[in-house]
Amino acid sequence: MKAYWKEQLIAESEETDLVEGNYYFPAESVKSEFLQDSDHHSHCPWKGEASYYHITVDGDRNENAAWYYPQTKPLANHIRGKVAFWKGVEVREN
Repeated sequence: MKAYWKEQLIAESEETDLVEGNYYFPAESVKSEFLQDSDHHSHCPWKGEASYYHITVDGDRNENAAWYYPQTKPLANHIRGKVAFWKGVEVREN
């Protein structure tokens, strides 16, 4: 799977996990130069507390467009630390 924003490749991996319609990419498959830490957090009853990243491409910023779970509840251990996208980030097959 590949993730793009503004036609820029943000992440690429053959080892993604599909959860609730979102592909979770291993952290090492995400191009960190496009990510900036966010102070935003959200809570999922079965996954835990999510942390977010802003994505910036060519000076355009997409706030809180990527998220991950630094710690997970037991049922979500398989996505701990993996990164998922939304807010206009297109995820498609290789």
